Amino acid sequence: MTSPDNQSTGPGDGKLIRWVIIAVLCALLAAACILGYLGWTSTDTKVPEAGYIALVFGVVLSLLVGAGLMALVFYSSRKGYDEPVVLIQESEGDPESDRGDERSPH
Repeated sequence: MTSPDNQSTGPGDGKLIRWVIIAVLCALLAAACILGYLGWTSTDTKVPEAGYIALVFGVVLSLLVGAGLMALVFYSSRKGYDEPVVLIQESEGDPESDRGDERSPH
């Protein structure tokens, strides 16, 4: 089956592209893991205990901030804060707009 611009739109066309994308992403993940391992083990420098404590503190703090922001996203979505803004037009004969001159001095 072909579309008007002579491109194939059969059911198997997207499967090859999907597998190529998955293969590329897996290759990038493997390369990142190998580079991380080589970077971690390439030096003989010892990390002091304070460095590990700072690392753990940073990871925990980052996870807390991420969880808090996600909670705010869900909260604002549930409460309707993410709805589009609707402009409410004031009518021409609004009685509250002319009230400034009619107020009593009491």
